[in-house]
Amino acid sequence: MRFHADLHIHSKYSRACSKDSDLEHLTWWARRKGITVVGTGDFTHPLWFDQLREKLLPSESEPGLFRLREELDRDIVRMLPSSVASSRVRFMLSVEISTIYSRGGRTRKLHHLVYMPDFDAAAAFNRRLGQLGNLSSDGRPILNIDSRDLLEITLDSGDGAYLVPAHVWTPWFGVFGSKSGFDTIEECYGDLADRIFALETGLSSDPAMNWRVSGLDRYRLVSHSDAHSPPMLGRETTMFETDVDYFAVLRALQTGAGHAGTVEFFPEEGKYHVDGHRRCGVRMEPQETRKHDGICPVCGKPLTVGVLSRVEELADRPEGVRPDGAAGFRNLVPLPEIMSEVLDTGPKSKKVLGEIDKLIAALGPELAILETVPIGDIAARSPLLGEAIDRLRRGEVIRDPGYDGEYGVIRFFEPGELKRASEATTPTLFEDSMVDR
Repeated sequence: MRFHADLHIHSKYSRACSKDSDLEHLTWWARRKGITVVGTGDFTHPLWFDQLREKLLPSESEPGLFRLREELDRDIVRMLPSSVASSRVRFMLSVEISTIYSRGGRTRKLHHLVYMPDFDAAAAFNRRLGQLGNLSSDGRPILNIDSRDLLEITLDSGDGAYLVPAHVWTPWFGVFGSKSGFDTIEECYGDLADRIFALETGLSSDPAMNWRVSGLDRYRLVSHSDAHSPPMLGRETTMFETDVDYFAVLRALQTGAGHAGTVEFFPEEGKYHVDGHRRCGVRMEPQETRKHDGICPVCGKPLTVGVLSRVEELADRPEGVRPDGAAGFRNLVPLPEIMSEVLDTGPKSKKVLGEIDKLIAALGPELAILETVPIGDIAARSPLLGEAIDRLRRGEVIRDPGYDGEYGVIRFFEPGELKRASEATTPTLFEDSMVDR
């Protein structure tokens, strides 16, 4: 079975996360998006761990995965259109751990994704980490522990437990990040480095960028949303063609068989794609950064060196090389962002959300609309939206890259193009007759 998995998210117990980040809202949004397996996030937090054990049950015939209790799931189904209500959603126990420690004369601040096959293994992991820090202070705990030692604790927690370095190129918290990272996985995880088999690309890079570094060829590249609120689910996902099963996913990541690729941001939309200083309004491509010796021309302080520069620093291949056997990927833009441009209003506005509700009721989940629903079916409801998604699938987008914590912007229409096109269309994007009956 081919399915989308989003295995890096956060609960309401993580800092700066939505209070709606609970199991019920996550399930509702996962169905709308078309995601089959969702990480629980934050299982080290005592209150969230208790809720997971209370509301989730082992999924029959799907080892290592969990489903929402039937009575809770029925309430969610009643609030969804029939086009998405029948899809199943499963959960995998996951958590992001932040480690801060000194190595090689530098302070290292790195994030790691940890996965457990059952509650007993997760409880064993939590007991070990609870001896090292306060797990109740944040759903993504910050611990003074070496990355190598965190990996060892993970592996000792139970058969099938594994660790994936998170958003590996992010300047501040990625294993290859410019601020506190390493140049290789071996440097970071030492004698246990061979137990790492997958890397999360992060929002500011995609597989094509990672393929330029030959040392990464042996790793499966995964992508996830790092969602801090349920509507952000699925902005990046990993695709599998396996049984819906924790251990089938694990084998796919270990061997590559069944790892069907990723759905990615255009990397320019990520917050750290190029270099710069947000406060100074300075944004630079790598070659310009080198001309300035990495120094901001406005304030004279070091620039935040982004993902593209760091990739070029470690790259030993030109652009365009694809390693043998590497899984493919597809760059997408979240549907609310596309609709926002078409309607010329904010992506969280009632108008945008209302039109998306109608579209999902008529055509199915968001990821299917972006990837596979025939363009003609979309254009029949909105010619402009159909044109935007057609351009998206062809990769014909306008890119304004992000830097120093500022998201980039991906657009589909040149200035004035939308106005001219809209004058030739009806003012109502969707007719009431198009709503699911």
